[in-house]
Amino acid sequence: MIGKIVKGIGGFYYVAAEDGKLYECKARGLFRKEKMKPLVGDDCEIEILDAGACLGNVEKVLPRRNTLTRPAVANADQAIVIFAVSQPEPGYSLIDRYLVRMSYMDMPVILLFNKVDQDRAKGEELQAVYEKAGYTVVLTSAKTGEGTDRVRELLAGKTSVFSGPSGVGKSSMLNHLYPEIQMETGAISEKIGRGKHTTRHSELTAVGGGTYLCDTPGFSSVELPEQVDEATLELCFPEFLPHLGTCRFASCRHLSEPDCTVKQALEQGEIGKTRYESYKAFQDILKDRRKNEWK
Repeated sequence: MIGKIVKGIGGFYYVAAEDGKLYECKARGLFRKEKMKPLVGDDCEIEILDAGACLGNVEKVLPRRNTLTRPAVANADQAIVIFAVSQPEPGYSLIDRYLVRMSYMDMPVILLFNKVDQDRAKGEELQAVYEKAGYTVVLTSAKTGEGTDRVRELLAGKTSVFSGPSGVGKSSMLNHLYPEIQMETGAISEKIGRGKHTTRHSELTAVGGGTYLCDTPGFSSVELPEQVDEATLELCFPEFLPHLGTCRFASCRHLSEPDCTVKQALEQGEIGKTRYESYKAFQDILKDRRKNEWK
């Protein structure tokens, strides 16, 4: 029988099967032998062990369209990345690190800047920066409902992974969008200004019409992908793409080289200054990483 893994925890996989039931399954030993782990979002074949108790085994994972590593989810259509405009304050570097990861995995991203009711000016500033970079941006408020109709439109019929730092309102936003699922919410820790982790594992929730949602554990830091280096970083900045291959030097890193069309675009306002600053900072990180690898 074919099904989709909607939850994995403690070595058990919960599979929404084509017969409309949810089966608790263990993975066959061959997965360990092949060093492959089933993921939430995987389409799979299961063997029914006890139909009445809804117990089974995951026999085979069907080919994946894509895989996210953080969070560990397969076959997602898009990532919904949420940051708050305040409490906690957003950092351009953290936002851009996450976007580089998503870009490397060729995952479409929709950016939600939440809690816009607290600081609309900051929200509009962030919106301008990332719309210029080519991203779809929605200003939202889980408190007032602003932007939620637009978000529902973007989610319809797709498997969407919600992610972002702790405390930005991911679960609260999902509760507002779909009250029937009522995900657990947590308060901001006033002492450290960060959110308490309320989501502890990846899980898909079906909300009808072929729409699946996945709320994932919050993060406080994100590393650049190991596979990205100084030469390929430029490919992870969508606003750079129209200018690549037109610089004076084919090996241009868009830092101090003459006749660089990326820097010309920056001077002309086509590329945002904060985005370019992130790019330069990431180049330094990758350069240090390469040096350490040779030690």
